[in-house]
Amino acid sequence: MAHTETTRVRESFYLEPALWERGRNLLMFIGLVALAACAAGAFANPARFRQSWLFAFVTAVTIILGGLFFVMIQYLTGSAWSVTVRRLMENIIVTIPVGALLFIPIALGLPDLYQWARPEIVAHDKILLGKAAYLNPAMFTIRGFIFLALWSIWAIAIWRNSTKQDREKSIKQMRTASRWSAPGLLLIMLSGTLASFDWIMSLDAHWYSTIFGIYCLSGGALAFFAILTLIALGLRNVGVLARSINVEHYHDLGKWMFALTLFWTYIAFSQYLLIWYANIPEETIFFRHRFVGTWAWVSGLLLIGRFLLPFFVLLGRAPKRNLKVLGASAAWVLFMHLVDMYWLVMPNFQPVWVQLHWLDVACAVAVFSVFAIVFWFRMRKHAIVPVGDMRFEQALRFENV
Repeated sequence: MAHTETTRVRESFYLEPALWERGRNLLMFIGLVALAACAAGAFANPARFRQSWLFAFVTAVTIILGGLFFVMIQYLTGSAWSVTVRRLMENIIVTIPVGALLFIPIALGLPDLYQWARPEIVAHDKILLGKAAYLNPAMFTIRGFIFLALWSIWAIAIWRNSTKQDREKSIKQMRTASRWSAPGLLLIMLSGTLASFDWIMSLDAHWYSTIFGIYCLSGGALAFFAILTLIALGLRNVGVLARSINVEHYHDLGKWMFALTLFWTYIAFSQYLLIWYANIPEETIFFRHRFVGTWAWVSGLLLIGRFLLPFFVLLGRAPKRNLKVLGASAAWVLFMHLVDMYWLVMPNFQPVWVQLHWLDVACAVAVFSVFAIVFWFRMRKHAIVPVGDMRFEQALRFENV
C-alpha cells in the first residue's frame, strides 16, 4: 500500500507536455498583449510609461529578492519541511537574469524619473550637487546591472546545484549550495538595500531613511510567500503536486505569511516612529507627501489591508489549513504589495492626488508575464520538486505540531 501511494505521488513530479504547452501559450498571449500595450503607451506618453514601468519592475524584483533570501535560508538551516516547495522557490529566483532586459527602459529614461539625472536641476540644488558623485546616470546604470548580475550568479548557482542533485542524489550539492548561501545572505541584504536606495528612495533625493532597504525587502519576502502559495495551489487545482505539497506545507506557508506580516509592520512602524521622533524636515517630507489628498486614503488602506486584515485572518490555526481561505489571503497579500510599491513610487510624480493610469496595469502585467514565462520554461525539463534531496521523504511525512 505504501509503495502504491509513493508511485501515485511520483506521477506528478513532472508537468505533462499538454499542460505545460497550455500554460506556455496562455502566458505568451498575455505577455505579448501587455508588451504591445506598453509599446503603444511608451510612444504616446513616454514619461508616464517609464513611471509605470519602474513601479512594475521594482515590485517584481523585490519579490524575487525575498525568494532568493529564503531559499538560502532553507539551505543554511537544513530545513526539511520546505523541500517539496523549494524547487518552485528556485524556479522563481532563477528568473532574475531577465531583469537585466527589463531594467533597460529605466536606464534609458532616467531624466523622466529622477531629478538628479537632470543637469539643469542639479546645478541649482546644493543637496543634489553634494550627492552627484554617487547619484549620476552612469554610476546608477552600472550599479543596477551589477546588482542584477550578482543576484543572477547566486540564483543560477543554487538552481544548478539543486537540479544536479536530482541526477546524482549526493549530499555534495547540498553542501555546495550552503557555501553559496552563507555569503549570499550578506550580499542580498547589502545589495538589496543599495538597490532600493537607488531605484526608489532616490526618486526624492532630498529624503533619506536608513531602514528603507529592509522595509522594501521585508515586503518583497512577504509577497514572495504569497505568490509561492498561489502557484502551489494553482498546480494543485490541475492535479499537480496535490499530495507532495499537502495541508501541512500550506500551514507553514501561512505561518510565514503571518510572521512576515508582523515583521513588515514592525519595520514600517519603526521607520515612521523614528522619522516622527526626530522631526527632521528632510525625513518628514516622505510622509507629508503621503498623508495629504487621496494618498492619505492609500496610507490608511496599507494600515488596514497590509497589517490588520491579514493579521486577524491568519492568526489562528484553522485558516492556515483551509486552502480556500489561505489562497484568498495570499492573493490579498500580493495585491497589497502592489499597493505598497505604488505608494512608494507614485507620490513622487503625483503629489496630493492618486492618478491611476491604464499603463500602470499594462506595465505590471507585462513585467510579471515576462518573469512568469521564464519561470514556466524552467518547469519543463526538470522535476518540479527536488527528488534528489536527502530530506525529500522526510518532507513528505512532515506534520505540524
